[in-house]
Amino acid sequence: MKRVRANRGQGVRLREEILAAAEALLVEVGSEEALTLRAVAGRTGVSTPSVYLHFADKDQLIEAVCLRAWDELERRMREAARGIEDPFWALGQCGRVYVRFALDHPVQYRVLMMRQGSGSAAAACFGYIVEAVSACVASGALRGDPQTLALGLWSAAHGCASLVISQPSFPWPEDLDSFIDDTVWMAGFGTAIASRLPRHGVSTEVVAALDDFAERLTG
Repeated sequence: MKRVRANRGQGVRLREEILAAAEALLVEVGSEEALTLRAVAGRTGVSTPSVYLHFADKDQLIEAVCLRAWDELERRMREAARGIEDPFWALGQCGRVYVRFALDHPVQYRVLMMRQGSGSAAAACFGYIVEAVSACVASGALRGDPQTLALGLWSAAHGCASLVISQPSFPWPEDLDSFIDDTVWMAGFGTAIASRLPRHGVSTEVVAALDDFAERLTG
């Protein structure tokens, strides 16, 4: 049954209902092929032209769904980092939340990060990652250009998430959360060390110094 025409001023609420219906269809079917404007209109209980009033075409609707998901991811990352004074540890928390969010929302993540055309959504999240990395550079924990460092760290987090999502039958460790922590740990500390080392390889002296450094940290 079609719903009654919305009163003036209810457009924002209808737009959110359309986005919620689109995301629900995406999760149910597992592919953006499900996101036809007609199908979303039927799920929302409005006419197809009513959907066109908010989204000009399917691509615009998919991008809006992507941005909606990224808004939730950014909120979770900010919440995880809240109250942590050390920016390096705050960045690590953001990395863990990022991977966990991807694994908890595999269908949305595939659409967000494993297809072309969602650049605006990716840029929205990347801006926050650069912000968190910039704080680490300002504190001295990392050295280098924040955007370049952020791209490297983001690649590590994305690689972890996308591999687990795309290869579910692979014998991943039983304790997946510990695996995520280890991956984020290696990416973060690897970046901190790499940003201080020369680019012409690792000499035996550097290896010995790193071993000594690790012993002093754990001792």
